[in-house]
Order: sequence, then C-alpha cells, then structure tokens
Amino acid sequence: MSMPEYETLKQLVEAAAEDVAKAAGGNKAAGTRVRKAMQQIKSAAQDVRKKILEGREDEGGAAGGGGEGKDEE
Repeated sequence: MSMPEYETLKQLVEAAAEDVAKAAGGNKAAGTRVRKAMQQIKSAAQDVRKKILEGREDEGGAAGGGGEGKDEE
C-alpha cells in the first residue's frame, strides 16, 4: 500500500534538518523556521494517523472487541 501522507511527512522532516542544526547553534531565524516546520510536521503526522485508522476501519479492525478500536494519544 502506497502512503503519500507518510512520504510527505518524511520530506518535511528532511527539509527541516539543516535549520534544526542552525537553531541548535543559536540562530534565532532558523529557530523560527523550525517552529513553523514543526507545525507542518505535526499536521502531516496527524494525516498519517488518520490514514492508518481509515485502513483499520476498512478492514473491520476498529469495530472489534478487546479495546483495540481506540488509539492511545
């Protein structure tokens, strides 16, 4: 199964790597860019979670018993 949402997440993380290093060195502008990127990464991660849950529901796994239908946060 191809998951473009996951590929997007990986690309966002890779794109932020250089600014993370600069921010760790004290570059305030890079820190601002990293915070913005982290918001995008958070959103992309949520998209991946939703896609995974959709896959479970399509297979009927979320409706089963045993408490497996709830995802911990």
